[in-house]
Amino acid sequence: MQRKWFQYWFNSPYYHILYSQRDDAEAEFLIDNLSAYLKPTTESRILDIACGRGRHAVYLNKKGYDVTGIDLSEQSIKYAQQFEQKHLHFFVHDMRKLSFINYFDIALNLFTSFGYFDTEKDHVNALKSFRKSLKPDGTLVIDYFNTQKIIKNLAPKESKTVEGIEFQLSKFVANGKIIKHINFEHRDKSYAFEERVQAFDRADFERMLTKSGLRITATFGSYSLEEFDEIKSDRLILICKKA
Repeated sequence: MQRKWFQYWFNSPYYHILYSQRDDAEAEFLIDNLSAYLKPTTESRILDIACGRGRHAVYLNKKGYDVTGIDLSEQSIKYAQQFEQKHLHFFVHDMRKLSFINYFDIALNLFTSFGYFDTEKDHVNALKSFRKSLKPDGTLVIDYFNTQKIIKNLAPKESKTVEGIEFQLSKFVANGKIIKHINFEHRDKSYAFEERVQAFDRADFERMLTKSGLRITATFGSYSLEEFDEIKSDRLILICKKA
């Protein structure tokens, strides 16, 4: 079976170099606000789906929760496993095939860690898998970019130098996807990667969540959990329950 772009790119050390400036304070701000809103107890079990190197999961665990992080990238999970302890665990897992059933109180899918697959069926299968992992009264949180705003403000070309590597980035929209090409040279070798994320809007999520047996109970547009505005909001944050 042919490997997909996300299996190459997220497993590459260059992915972590390009995005090394990612803001931990911002991640913690979101977790603080979600915790205040969702009010988990010390008994709550939390699943971080597509956890990357574990920055959200580690912080949730510091707040006293039992957290499991899953990601498809072996390299990311290997890195995250150094933080493991009694109530914090990390596993390599495909989000479409979670093996947990009625186990978690809260499942989080943060920082646009969705929309990677080619077909709606795959995305619905992932959502069904998220639903299955939750207890009957469990909550799913999806944090996606606000597609309308992203497309409106798309910078077609950009160059970014990190750790002495000059990344050439080009972004465009094609076939309902927001595509980013990443080209650079390092140690006399040329590299080319890409990111392809579906341009899902709220209506798309509503349709897919309904197909998956989930319903939206609240929608926010920022990490301070402000009301969602299709034009102005940076994020599309969906709070969902089993239908």
